[in-house]
Amino acid sequence: MAMEAGKAARVGHSTGRATVVQLEARARVEFLDITARLQKLVDESGVVNGVCHLFVPHTTAALLVNENDDPALQNDMDQFLARLAPVGGEYHHNDGNCDAHLKASLIGNSKTLLVEDRRVVLGRWQGVFFCEFDGPRRRELRVKIVSD
Repeated sequence: MAMEAGKAARVGHSTGRATVVQLEARARVEFLDITARLQKLVDESGVVNGVCHLFVPHTTAALLVNENDDPALQNDMDQFLARLAPVGGEYHHNDGNCDAHLKASLIGNSKTLLVEDRRVVLGRWQGVFFCEFDGPRRRELRVKIVSD
């Protein structure tokens, strides 16, 4: 968008809904499928087309979009990450959970998903997982659903 000198760009007004979702992880490492919960939030928001922003305000938890059909994949993911960042490895940050920080950093703490026709857009086999790497803990997930 071209702007005249000295004038700020004007953007369209978007309505949105922000929600804090409480999650409970019962194990040190856990992959919680939150797909249905997110779809429910989209349904409640009334947004037809837009985006669903997800953010985890924790340094040892993450968000993952991956296959949710076969639970064995979660075990494979856990074993893969354990090889990259083993529990009890020789770390400079030695408070007992450095591996959790590293795993969360690899996966990432935010995602943006499209919403089309009141549905979260995901591939046929995809789901959204909250990844806990330093549980058991009570956590929060921040969700903001914004209309086009």
